[in-house]
Amino acid sequence: MTRRRLASAALAAVLGAATLASAGAAQAAPAAPAAPAPLRADVDFTGIVALSNCSGSLVRGPRTRDTDRALVLTNGHCLETGMPAAGEVIVDRDSSRTFTLLDRTGTEELGTLRATRIEYATMTDTDVALYRLDTTYAAIRERHGVPALRLSVARPHDGTPIRVVSGYWRTIYGCKIDATVHRLREAGWTWQNSIRYTPDCQTIGGTSGSPIVDARTRRVVGVNNTGNEDGERCTLNNPCEVDRRGNVTVRQGINYGQQTYRLARCLGKGNDVVLDGKCALPRP
Repeated sequence: MTRRRLASAALAAVLGAATLASAGAAQAAPAAPAAPAPLRADVDFTGIVALSNCSGSLVRGPRTRDTDRALVLTNGHCLETGMPAAGEVIVDRDSSRTFTLLDRTGTEELGTLRATRIEYATMTDTDVALYRLDTTYAAIRERHGVPALRLSVARPHDGTPIRVVSGYWRTIYGCKIDATVHRLREAGWTWQNSIRYTPDCQTIGGTSGSPIVDARTRRVVGVNNTGNEDGERCTLNNPCEVDRRGNVTVRQGINYGQQTYRLARCLGKGNDVVLDGKCALPRP
């Protein structure tokens, strides 16, 4: 989460301000980012939402039905209640959070979506939050003409071309998955099998929670969450990589996301997160 990621999420929760969170900035009114190089029209803003302090996406799993209540994916550190502590897992907590749904170009706001609860959220092993909405996928598509993005159930491969789509900034970042990081450590949090981007994806404040979309399949393979800003070692806003032997590597200016295939595999009937023996997500 970086200074502008983790810290701003906490600040937004405490002050109720629209500050930026992960992959994100802490100023209340930061300057707009410089536009990245134009990308092919392989991925657009279909299914993308903006939060008060982060980005997010309308998603569905492999067993999702059109009549199910829809889900919005973002980061655990973007919660309106503040960042979960290490080891904390939140399940079925009431929420009335709202999300701004964008059109495919990212230039128009189609409407507001509202949550009824936090289906699942944690910053342990991963950095993810899943909100359940008060409306169905079918109703959203009928009213706004917008389908949900599909969550991939497969692990993403190194070298995969990806797009990080920010609803907050209405900007698409394009790069590749550089490598899968065994452990990524930031302050008191540790994440497993994190996605390291090639340097092209210079995500900034407000891009936290953006879906990482496979540019070839258009499926969501991860969620953007942090980057090393100052070159510090394993501190807040400065995650470090830890390999299987315990060796620590710091990569200043490099950004990261968290894989979502485990979340996709845990979505059962009715879009419930089923934390049974087959589900590899952390449990309360």
